[in-house]
Order: sequence, then C-alpha cells, then structure tokens
Amino acid sequence: MDSEELWQLVDVERRTLADQLVHLPAESWDHPSLCAGWRVRDVAAHLALAAAFSFGTVFTELVRARGGMNRMIRDSAIRRADVPPERLVAALRASVGSRQRPVGTNSADRLLDVVIHGQDIALPLGLERPVPAASAVGALERVWERGYPFHARRRLAGLRLVADDTDWSGGEGALVEGPVTALLMLAAGRTATVARLHGEGAERLLAS
Repeated sequence: MDSEELWQLVDVERRTLADQLVHLPAESWDHPSLCAGWRVRDVAAHLALAAAFSFGTVFTELVRARGGMNRMIRDSAIRRADVPPERLVAALRASVGSRQRPVGTNSADRLLDVVIHGQDIALPLGLERPVPAASAVGALERVWERGYPFHARRRLAGLRLVADDTDWSGGEGALVEGPVTALLMLAAGRTATVARLHGEGAERLLAS
C-alpha cells in the first residue's frame, strides 16, 4: 500500500473509534487500558494529540520530559486527558483527515498506533472492536519490521505466526495461529489476546 492508502485506513480507524467512544458510560473513561498506567481517557487523548503534534510541540514536550521520549508521550497525553469525554471524542473525530505526524514517524506508524490503541481501549472494557483485514495487516507488517519499541521478531524468536483469517505469516518455529488482530496485539507486546491463538507456540505462550 502507498502512503495515501494507509492514511485512508487511519481515517477509518479514527472515525470508527470516535463513533465507539461516544457511547462509553462515564465510568469507563477512567478504566485502566492495556497500556500500563494509562486510563482509557489517556489513550484517547494520546491518539488525538498524535494527529496534531508539530515539531515545536514535540520539542517543548521533550524539554518538559527531560529528553525522555516515553515519558514525553505519556505525560503529554495525561495532561490533556482530564477533560469532559465529549471533548476527547470531538478531538479524535477532528483528527480524521489530518496528515500530521510526529517527527520520525510515517503513515504506517499512525496506522499501527490507532489500531493497537483502539484494542488497548476496547479489550479491557469487554468491547468488540473489529479491525478490517487491510488495517490489521498494514499495522502488523510495520510492527514486525520495526525494532524499537516492539522488538517483535526478537521477543517471538522460535515462533511462526500465521493468520487464519487473512494472508499473513512471519517468523519460524512453533506455530502460533489465529486472527490477525490477535497476532498484531501479541507482536505489539500485549498478552490479552493470547487465549485467542492456538498451536504449539500458543500453548508455550499460555504456559509462560
């Protein structure tokens, strides 16, 4: 896929996530997400903020975080998260169509960010959030090829990941098979979807 095709997938994910979040009860916004230390509202704020980050904003936030990238990402989201939920939904909806991206990232990074974080919100709330195959594969390809911060190929060495609902596979070794979105979350370092996977490699993961 070219960059514009990826951006179109990003727009779909942003729009459908906003449509889903608008129906959340008030108490769900402070529920822990799959991101350690992040509430649902923090993840939503991060996704909206990532679509509006300029070079100047990144520089200012990095200074505040004393140069720590992970700290900057977390703190900048949390500072903007404690607003009424409707403002977070509106900010996420307003990001549809934006081609803004933080320095050092591309359209594939924006796709993996919104797809993974959409699941980070939905799964702990017991919500289903279906992901189109093209979006899940595009995000997984990017996670698989990157090193930092996922290091997926290193962490999952000795395992062969195979999607059973679309054409994607990666790695060598004991079989881990299942839905591509579950494989994506595994590659991104989440364990919440391991129970949806099967094969010898999946059994090893469940036992570890």
